[in-house]
Amino acid sequence: MQSKPAITIHYCSQCNWMLRASWMAQEILHTFSTDIGSVTLAPGTGGIFRIDIDGNVIWERKRDGGFPEAAELKRRVRDYCFPEKALGHNEKKGE
Repeated sequence: MQSKPAITIHYCSQCNWMLRASWMAQEILHTFSTDIGSVTLAPGTGGIFRIDIDGNVIWERKRDGGFPEAAELKRRVRDYCFPEKALGHNEKKGE
């Protein structure tokens, strides 16, 4: 049996990014439902905002230039975990 991906959203509590992190968790859970094992919110400090899947970084605020839009985050999760899965109306024509 293959284990399901575990997603962790590391966010800065000093910057008050918990609401943003929880909204992104909700978007991931809504889109990928039972295909993923978990979405975990991990508070930190120092301006951190990073999203990992099984320890592999798919988004990092400083590296990627800010925060992801929901559609971009879902695309990156899909590309990493489920490349064969279509995202429906969230994908632009020609992608």
